[in-house]
Amino acid sequence: MTESSSIDWQDYHHSELTVQQLYAILALRSEVFVVEQTCAYQDIDGQDLTGENRHIVAWLDGKPAAYARILRHEDGVAIGRVIVAPSARGLKLGYQLMERALVSCQKNWPDIRVAISAQAHLEGFYGKLGFAVYTGVYEEDGIPHVGMELIV
Repeated sequence: MTESSSIDWQDYHHSELTVQQLYAILALRSEVFVVEQTCAYQDIDGQDLTGENRHIVAWLDGKPAAYARILRHEDGVAIGRVIVAPSARGLKLGYQLMERALVSCQKNWPDIRVAISAQAHLEGFYGKLGFAVYTGVYEEDGIPHVGMELIV
């Protein structure tokens, strides 16, 4: 990040995303989750543009530097697709991203359950944000995960 660069954080209802923004987000998700993590799975799952679902994005020089998706379910909300772009790693955007996602959850759906399906090696990261494990380790797309929920 240069002196002239600054992070522009946005919290979008899916209907507010432009085609170009959605394309950039999906390209980042594919770059990291499919290519970098060598995990062949169907990232475009039909949930990006439905219901009350939201997208938290950190834009840097017109590109997504960090991103998370929030899905509204009957029993609460789930934060997922949490990602920091390879070019933005080291800028400490992960905690900022999750803090903004949690603010969005509280603003849009106060007092309901917030859960994540976390890669198991990130349990400590999410624990520092107030999440606690409520499942054993399970495989998701060939990667060990744990179910975690926000403890308030």
